[in-house]
This record gives sequence, C-alpha cells and structure tokens, in this order.
Amino acid sequence: MDEVVTQVQHWTGQGGWILQVFLVIFGALLLDFIQRRLLNRLQRTFDRTQNPWDDALLHTLRRPLSLLIWVLGITFAAHVTGVETGTALFDLAGPVRSIGVILSLAWFLVGFIRNAEVSYVAHKRTSGKPVDHTVVEAVARLLRLSVWITAALVTLQTLGFSVSGVLAFGGIGGIAVGFAAKDLLSNFFGGMMIYLDRPFSTGDWIRSPDRDIEGTVERIGWRLTQIRTFDKRPLYIPNSVFATIAVENPSRMSHRRIYETIGIRYEDADKLEAIVAEVKAMLRAHPEIASDQTLIVNFNRFAPSSLDFFVYTFTRTTNWIRFHEIKEEVLLRILRIIEEQGAEVAFPTSTLHIPDGVRLEAPEPQPGC
Repeated sequence: MDEVVTQVQHWTGQGGWILQVFLVIFGALLLDFIQRRLLNRLQRTFDRTQNPWDDALLHTLRRPLSLLIWVLGITFAAHVTGVETGTALFDLAGPVRSIGVILSLAWFLVGFIRNAEVSYVAHKRTSGKPVDHTVVEAVARLLRLSVWITAALVTLQTLGFSVSGVLAFGGIGGIAVGFAAKDLLSNFFGGMMIYLDRPFSTGDWIRSPDRDIEGTVERIGWRLTQIRTFDKRPLYIPNSVFATIAVENPSRMSHRRIYETIGIRYEDADKLEAIVAEVKAMLRAHPEIASDQTLIVNFNRFAPSSLDFFVYTFTRTTNWIRFHEIKEEVLLRILRIIEEQGAEVAFPTSTLHIPDGVRLEAPEPQPGC
C-alpha cells in the first residue's frame, strides 16, 4: 500500500504542471463561455433602449474580449510549461501576452469608433436631424489612425525598442520621405482642406468649369476623391487638384432658375402687351414658383423673325427631375396663353420681294415633236 501511495505522489509531482495547464485552458474556455452568455443577455436589455452608444460598445466588445481571454490563458499555460520543461521557446509567452493585450485593446477601440460612427449617423437619420457625413467620417478616420499609431508605439516600447529613438528616426526620415512623396503629401493636405472647408460632401453633385469634372461624390479619401459621373463611370481625382480649380456645388442651390426667351409673330404685335401681363400673373400665382425671388417677364427685343419677350424666374425645388416637370408645365401654360390671345409663336421665316413680278413663258416647240 505504501508503494502505491509513493507512486501516486511521484506521478503527481512530475505531472502536476500538466494538470495546471489543463485547468488554465479549461478556465479560459469557461470564462469565454460566461462572457458570451453575459453579453447576449445585455444585448437583449440594450435592444430596448434608444441609446446608440451601448449597442456600439456591446457589439464591439465580443471578439476583442474573447481574444484577450484566450491570449491570457494560452500565454499563462505556456509560461507554466516553460518553467517546468525549461524550453527557451516558452520564454516568449511574456512578450506575446503584452502584445496580445495591446492588440485586443486597439482592436476594441478601432471597432468601437467604427460602430459608433455608423450608429451615430443612423440615429441622426432616424430622428430626422441633419448630419454632416464628411465631418463624421473624417473624425472617425483620425481617431482610428491615432489608435493604431499609439498601439504600434506601445508595442515597440514593450519589445524593448526606444520610442524616442524611433520618433527621432521618423523625424529625420520624414524630411527625405517628404521630398520623395511630395505629391502624396499634397494630396493628403488637400484632403484635409476638403474636410475642414467642406466645399462638398459625400453625395453632393459637383462640377468644375475649369476641368471636365461633373458627377456625384461617392467617397472622399485622404489621397483621392471618387466621383460617379452621370454616365455611371467612376472618376478618381487627386485631392490636390481641388486646391487649384473652381468647384460648383449645385446640390447646395437654394432655387433653380427658369430663363427662356419666347418670340411671337410681328403680326401679333398688338397682343404682346396682354401676353406679357398674363404670363407674369400666371407665374406669380404658380405654387411652385418662388415669389420671393426675382421674377421678370418683359418684352426684350425686335428679332429678325419675331418679337421676343423673356421669362426669368426661380422654382422652389432644387430637385433636378421635379424642376424639369415644373419648367415643362410653365412653358405649356405660356403656349396656351399665346394661343388664347389669338397669337402664334414665331419661327424663322424669309420673305422674297421681286419688284417686277415673275413671268413664265412656255417653251418653244422643238422640230419633230
């Protein structure tokens, strides 16, 4: 019996570290299972709230927390194994644990920033409040970039590298890189100016009278701005270009203009004054015409084939499709007003005056006919 006890004690002393490793791995598995169940229960609670931040926090926390639990568990188990076996490979457990914690935290912060951005925009859109997508996207990108840079510096410091030396090297190398990547830096600062000045935002229709650029802005990057032209082709423009060209933003128009010249025949000159007055009255009473903006209907000039009057007014809508529907309706009403006055719209004509008239003589009969 004593020999059996001695054998068990010997086996326990030699293999106890295996039991410790098993318990550590089992503890990590159990802890991961508990946190998943707990987060699922919190998810059901947060779904009943209107706060967008708790949803973003909970959705982001799942995977980084699981990674953190398993990194701590596996590295601790590796440390126990290294102490018992004396294998040098397991000495890496400490640095790997530190890097894993840093990466888990960085992953969580970056994911939270991304989900918070999406939740914030969706919450504003649901509540009917305006939101500047360009500014939100720019701030989120800067925050994510800051997190990754900080994580990289802390990782280097953890591995034993001097952060001050790295920063000094970056300062010296930055000068050389600046000369080599002049265009890249100019595009980067051009993107910053777009984010700060906000001449246009994602979704705006822009065009440039200086360049053949027109379309809808789909994405504003740090180097390129992507525009979808009206024939559905993607157009990629370096951000530095926008610092040297004029950009029009029709999406921010307050009204759209109707500016048309219409001519009637010279024979209808006595009806011109009544036509002009009735067209002006029609526009002032039209519900889609902005009466608080400039409204002009006046006889304009004596054209070669017509008496011209022009219509200058603004619609309330800025929608491109709705604008053309209103313009069509206005022009058709003007045409009916002209017809109701007994006049006609003029078109180019020419009159040929022959002083002595034209005489037609029959041809002389030819012999044999």
